[in-house]
Amino acid sequence: MCAGLARWLRVFGVDSSYQPGIKDADLVHHALREHRVVVSADGKLFERRVFVTDELAGLRLPVGLRLYDQFGYVVKGLGLHADAARCALCNGKLLPVQRTEVADVVPARSLIWARGFQCCSDCGHTYWEGTHWRRIRAVRESILGAKFGAARNPR
Repeated sequence: MCAGLARWLRVFGVDSSYQPGIKDADLVHHALREHRVVVSADGKLFERRVFVTDELAGLRLPVGLRLYDQFGYVVKGLGLHADAARCALCNGKLLPVQRTEVADVVPARSLIWARGFQCCSDCGHTYWEGTHWRRIRAVRESILGAKFGAARNPR
C-alpha cells in the first residue's frame, strides 16, 4: 500500500525498500535484518512485540492520507533530509553517464536538449532532467518547508 510513497522517498534520496504483497512476518524479518524503519498504515502490524519493545523502529501513517501528505508526514516524522535521488523503480544509486552511452534508449529530442543523464547502478534504467523534474523539485521544496505533525512512536 506504500508503493507511491517508496518512489517519492527514493526521489528524495532516501534508501527505501518496498516489496508488494510482503507478509507482515517477512516484512519484520527484512526490516530487522537490514536495520530499517517500517512505515505503514497497518495498525495491527505495530501491535507486534518488536514494535512494542522498540526492538524495531516504525512510523504509523494515519489512515486516509493522500500520497503527498504521506510523503510529508514521513519526511517530517523521521527527520529526513533531501539527498541525491535514487532509482524510483528499484532504489539503486544513480550514476552520471555520457550522452553517447544512452543514445539508444533516450528519445532523440531529449538527447538534443537534456544536459545530463544518469543510469541506475542496479537495474540500468536511464534518467534525465526532463520537465517532470520541475514538479519533483517543487514537491521536494514544498515538503521541506511544510509543517506536518508526525510522531516517531508508532503506537
